[in-house]
Amino acid sequence: MSREAAARGGPPPGEPATPPDPLVVRSLEFLGPMATADGWRPTHELPEIAFAGRSNVGKSSLLNALVRRKALARVSKTPGRTREINFFKVNDAFVLADLPGYGYARISKERQAEWRPLIEGFLRRSPALRGVVQLLDVRRDPTEDDRLMLDLLAEIGVPTIVCVTKTDKLTKAAAAARVREIARELALDEDQILPFSATTGAGRDDLAGSLMALLAQPSWREE
Repeated sequence: MSREAAARGGPPPGEPATPPDPLVVRSLEFLGPMATADGWRPTHELPEIAFAGRSNVGKSSLLNALVRRKALARVSKTPGRTREINFFKVNDAFVLADLPGYGYARISKERQAEWRPLIEGFLRRSPALRGVVQLLDVRRDPTEDDRLMLDLLAEIGVPTIVCVTKTDKLTKAAAAARVREIARELALDEDQILPFSATTGAGRDDLAGSLMALLAQPSWREE
């Protein structure tokens, strides 16, 4: 940008303006894990946004890309390793809750049965929860576990953002076609689904903007 453009507060004539970042992360703090439905959890009065999805959907990579950090949420080569709800405070303004991934075949039925009360208990009882980002893999049809989670979120009434991950694995046209197919399968409008790639960063600002808009709304529980 030229000095003249900087003085005007915008780009040179003919160059498109760069939209501001909806989420500039100035501080991050790991608050700790919640291991059981009735166990310890961090005490705070900040609004929370939770992230849910299958164990191999790319949730950790999405969280890292969202806050522009490399290791906020550890990216594991073994899906299903996260067994707790991990809480991260952002800018002393809100909290991200990383829910355990579900549906990984190699995890025992007993372990999966332990996680369900943890996830459902948090979603039903967390007074600060403002919304949930439900992740789906753009290359896969929604599974029975995905549908059960979406049904649970609808039954609870929590505002939900549906985000499809790994769009870089397909061509732009193929990814758009898959979004249409997923929307049709779940009886959603296409504009209710956010495409996302942690590799290229595509969709990051759209997701960040949606989160900030959600956080600006009054609590749905008070309604």
